[in-house]
Amino acid sequence: MYAVIKTGGKQYRVQEGDTLRVEKLPGNPGDTVNFTEVLMIGGVDTPRIGAPVVDGATVEGNIVEQGRGRKVFAFRKKKEGWKRIRGHRQAFTAVKVTRIAH
Repeated sequence: MYAVIKTGGKQYRVQEGDTLRVEKLPGNPGDTVNFTEVLMIGGVDTPRIGAPVVDGATVEGNIVEQGRGRKVFAFRKKKEGWKRIRGHRQAFTAVKVTRIAH
């Protein structure tokens, strides 16, 4: 069975046992997280599609890691010798999916 969840403005297709990186969520490693915005549940006889969410469906997971991604550079340069370099590291939360309840 799989589910499509929405978190951090993005959608993810998850199964039990999957580990995924999502936008930063509050909590510490080992804490439990519940995703209530379940858009679809599939992999069963009849898939359940929400309008916009499936009623009573939740996806539970445990926080594995809080971290920051690799550095991304933004570089600008003009002919006159002017340049600007800026870096950015996006914060993430790694979550291991433990249960899909429908």
